[in-house]
Amino acid sequence: MSETTIPRRPSVRRLPLKAALRLAHPSDIWFKPALSVVVASAVPNLLLFAADRLDLVMYTMAGSLCALYSHSLPYARRAGTVVWVVLGMLAGLAAALIAGALTDSTAILIAVGALLAAAQKALCDASRIGPPGHVIFTFVTSAALFAPQHLGQVPGHLALALAAGTFSWCVTVGPALLRREGPERRATARALDAAAACMAAPGPRTRGAAAAAVHGAWQTLLAAGRPTPARRALERLVVHAEAALVESSPAGHRACADPARLREWAALTRARGPVPTPPAAPGTTAELYGVEAERAGRRARTHRGELLRRLGPGSHVLPIAVRTLIGCALAGYACQALGVGRPYWAIVTAASLYQANVTLSWNRALQRTLGNLLGVLVFAAVLPLTRTSPLLLIACCLVFNFAAEALITRNYWLGSVAVTPMALLVIEFGGSHPAGELIGDRVVDTVVGAAVGFLAAVLVTNRRATGRVERALEATERARAHSVEVLADGRAEPAALDASRRGLTATLVELREAGDAAAGEWWQRALPEEDLVAAERAGHRTLAATAQRQGLIALAPENGAV
Repeated sequence: MSETTIPRRPSVRRLPLKAALRLAHPSDIWFKPALSVVVASAVPNLLLFAADRLDLVMYTMAGSLCALYSHSLPYARRAGTVVWVVLGMLAGLAAALIAGALTDSTAILIAVGALLAAAQKALCDASRIGPPGHVIFTFVTSAALFAPQHLGQVPGHLALALAAGTFSWCVTVGPALLRREGPERRATARALDAAAACMAAPGPRTRGAAAAAVHGAWQTLLAAGRPTPARRALERLVVHAEAALVESSPAGHRACADPARLREWAALTRARGPVPTPPAAPGTTAELYGVEAERAGRRARTHRGELLRRLGPGSHVLPIAVRTLIGCALAGYACQALGVGRPYWAIVTAASLYQANVTLSWNRALQRTLGNLLGVLVFAAVLPLTRTSPLLLIACCLVFNFAAEALITRNYWLGSVAVTPMALLVIEFGGSHPAGELIGDRVVDTVVGAAVGFLAAVLVTNRRATGRVERALEATERARAHSVEVLADGRAEPAALDASRRGLTATLVELREAGDAAAGEWWQRALPEEDLVAAERAGHRTLAATAQRQGLIALAPENGAV
């Protein structure tokens, strides 16, 4: 790519203020992780209360928090993913407990905590585990580093975490017995809603969101396991969403799509009744034939190679992991210099900041600081109540657990208002501590962790952000050229057409993600914005042409451009 296309000049982006604190609509599944973590925490906590060993709550909590993960995945994939989450939690906890048992040096423990936080960040980003990402792992391992114990206690503590993690697995997978296709139905409904929004207001943003939603719906259905009548019906609905998406493209022919009808199907799909059975869209048979071919191919593939590729040389994940390592270490040492004896919360605060770019990290720094400071006030208000009864302490922790997940999808700072008192109350299970000391240390850790952590995000440059855009542009062009080649072959099988279209859609989703991430990054070459727009337009035209060839939308004379 020529130097005239991407001029080499450093760029500093504007940092928003009001937008970072603005409330959004809650997630459509906010109640699922909220209820799951309450159930997964309540049972171990009550058992420890009955055994008069509430001092062990920190170790069962490590397993209980695994119930927060993978609620958007189909149950077949979720079962395996949560197993890896539990194993990853145990590995981090074991490393932290052993390090804490072997040394009392705060400086060494901070270094270990920063290394663990960076590794957890890299693995969670590469595996795309989704919310809450690496922060929960870092919270548990950083707290465990500074928990007094000796080596002989480590196996028993790990056993408690494993038992709670096993129960969390049961909690997260158990709903499959009641509604087996629940995640697939929600993913399909999101695709229908996004396609309806794209038809109602066509534009690059709505098309990108619709492409991502449709792509996500197909990935969910392909990962769901054995086809069932309900999943077959959902696949037909996604065909309609995909047809609406390509109709809204620059080369699409707006003749068939009805946004109101798509929204109606989305509402019915989310409900508990039967999956709606709309008339088959043109090309549905060919589309589902391609889906079956892709599902058969997936059975022979593993995700290990993809994970290694995302962590390999040139990965866009690595610069963010380096930021995490340096920022967490500096935050911990800064708090130690200020007299904080156990600066684990500074490590957690810094680790929580690092998002895809500097601008998003700034947003998170504001949100984290505001939420934590308000949360400290909430903690000060409820602390006298929790010290009247262990059961009230358990109840308050469960309430804050639920509130955190209920509020955090509105905005991170709002969820942090509940997370902070919950994290501070967990310390109370091991015995009462002076309230002033807890509050003072938490305020210092929060302010220093956020300030030093964001400074590291600014100073540790990510030169690979624009390179990722370049690679995404090249991949999109290759996928588009392949689709054009398949289109030109009059004897191409439906499965080949479907595979080429789905591959092009995946590259367009990656292109939009790479562009959004690079748009908020500092100290890099200017983005090839014109190339991004042109590639997206050309890609959507080719998608429309492929859909026309398959019969997903009606042919029109003006739609011939590829």
